[in-house]
Amino acid sequence: MHAKGVLVTGGAQGIGLGIAERLSRLGYAVAVADVKASKGEFFSIRCDVSREASVRACVQRVARHLGGLHALVNNAGLADPADPPLERLPLARWNRRIAVNLTGPMLMAKHCAPHLRKTRGAIVNIASTRALQSEPNTEAYSSSKAGLLGLTHALAMSLGPDVRVNCLSPGWIAKAPVRRKIDHAQHPAGRVGAPQDVAALVAYLISDAAAFVTGQNFVVDGGMTKKMIYA
Repeated sequence: MHAKGVLVTGGAQGIGLGIAERLSRLGYAVAVADVKASKGEFFSIRCDVSREASVRACVQRVARHLGGLHALVNNAGLADPADPPLERLPLARWNRRIAVNLTGPMLMAKHCAPHLRKTRGAIVNIASTRALQSEPNTEAYSSSKAGLLGLTHALAMSLGPDVRVNCLSPGWIAKAPVRRKIDHAQHPAGRVGAPQDVAALVAYLISDAAAFVTGQNFVVDGGMTKKMIYA
């Protein structure tokens, strides 16, 4: 029996790499799609998720290599949220952010859907707590991530009951150790997040244990979005 195939976009580093590594340890056959070379020992393919031709070719190769597809994790995105002030925000910068962070997941879902319907699979979109709250000068990033929440429940309705679709909104997930005690202490959970915190929930959401869970957004932020803060 073949291992269940999973495609993780943006899996060359950070949260995506953490997800790919966890799923691989759990016995999934993992493929990683990224514009960069993968650091993990997975089937790796270069892909620009904002270009449909690139997405189409990627999905075809991955499905053929894995012998099918049971899950898609839409993690690829332009991560730096800071933009110039609104009055000086270039339209090209806005369009590029939306193309990668929002159009990309839609294109991946579009081309993975036929494969996922066959296996009654699952999609997990990786958004951000910035879909729910903002700092100044983050219009493009926040909008792209908020759009993912809407895309998630729309896809859940369009692809159900064959395919379940859910979303995760991580808070501060550190790629390297965070040494300042104040950074950990400000989180109600007592620490800054790590990629494995996101990966653990992804693993649950693509598993049979989550068969009754679809169309939802799960916040993984150590409680920060529920914390009332006064200066």
